[in-house]
Amino acid sequence: MIHASKRYLLNGLAVLGILFSVSVYAAEIPQYAKDKHLGVGSCSNSTCHGSIKTWKESNVRQNEYITWSREDSHSRAYKVLLNKESKSIARKLGLKKPAHESKVCLDCHTDNVPDAVRGEKFQVSDGVGCEACHGGSERYLESHVASDATHEKNLENGLYPTEDPVKRAELCYSCHFGDANKLVTHRIYGAGHPRMSFELDTFTAIQPAHYDIDDDYAKRKQVADGVQVWAIGQAITMRENLKMLMDKKRGRDGMFPELVMFDCHACHHRMSNERWSPRRGAGLPPGIVRLNDANFIMLRQIIASIDPALGKTLRSQTRAMHRSVTIGYNAAIKAAKKLMSTTEKSIAAVAGHTFTKQDMIVILNNLIKEGIRGEYQDYAAAEQTVMGVTNVMNVMDGAGFITEAQFQKMNKVIDKMFDATKNDENYRPARFTANLRALKKAAPK
Repeated sequence: MIHASKRYLLNGLAVLGILFSVSVYAAEIPQYAKDKHLGVGSCSNSTCHGSIKTWKESNVRQNEYITWSREDSHSRAYKVLLNKESKSIARKLGLKKPAHESKVCLDCHTDNVPDAVRGEKFQVSDGVGCEACHGGSERYLESHVASDATHEKNLENGLYPTEDPVKRAELCYSCHFGDANKLVTHRIYGAGHPRMSFELDTFTAIQPAHYDIDDDYAKRKQVADGVQVWAIGQAITMRENLKMLMDKKRGRDGMFPELVMFDCHACHHRMSNERWSPRRGAGLPPGIVRLNDANFIMLRQIIASIDPALGKTLRSQTRAMHRSVTIGYNAAIKAAKKLMSTTEKSIAAVAGHTFTKQDMIVILNNLIKEGIRGEYQDYAAAEQTVMGVTNVMNVMDGAGFITEAQFQKMNKVIDKMFDATKNDENYRPARFTANLRALKKAAPK
């Protein structure tokens, strides 16, 4: 069964669309905030978060460090920089230092804060540790265990609001692609770095959870279902891509645009592979390198289900964005600014919306329809679609919107869709489209 851990059982919890932490706390990504990072050792005591077993009398597990150190790949992110592949990448890039000492690598593979905000127990070799996500603990380390501690006070003292899907998306995306301060460029790809593939809800689910979304959690924090998290992740990803495109420093590489913004497989395929076909969503002729619009495709289907007028604007502006790239840099910037404005409206729309059963059915069937119509010729779009339909299906199942028989029937097809997108070099659009037709028959109407 695919992503069994993602079958969300809501148990009566309120699904909130309130961006509490955004409106009250302009939380800065931990790597750039001013609070001192005291190190993983400050959290891992057996009486704190380093217990071998969970504490029954506690409203948190208390074994978070053990889960992170034993099961979470973030704990091994620094060690990756010591392997032969990383050494090769550093050599090919002409870095003056090895990968495990180079800022361009450390910025995402560790909690690489400035020396001035590193505490005595801080170790860069800990990798992506507690404070890389939860914020420097200088102020909240003591206050968060006080008898009168509240989540609001912890946020005031520097705790990063990871429960807020917008802030979580901004944090995750800053490493799983880049932001204004760091970026996995096409040059880094060219040197051998794996292609970055990210979707917020799926990546949240596949990491070992070190918290429980129960009644106590819901009283203290914002709770968002998987569809809302997925939708916000798509919108934030689209926004950050547009920011990069408009940034003259990040969006250019000499006389070329920064090629990481474009669909990899538009160029990287066998010259004998003549599989090009028109895409209405892009409206471009053959021979044009397309922007990677996988997130654009996902977002416009989401928005179309909750705000048809905004969805229509998003679709037309996406096409205009594609066409502008063939005209010139100034035209692309102008189109990007318009699309950025609509994207910001889209973020507000999904963040303030509680997705209903009917919303999910519309999104699911629109994603299927879009694919059958030929919009998933590009591998990245197909990859995002598999994760998207899985998210929607799992939330519907967890909320009791579909029967177990329907879930199993859809799951069998999605298994085949995952298999069809398992290897980008073996991806065949026709095979994927056939899977979508099968999913159409299984999906609720």
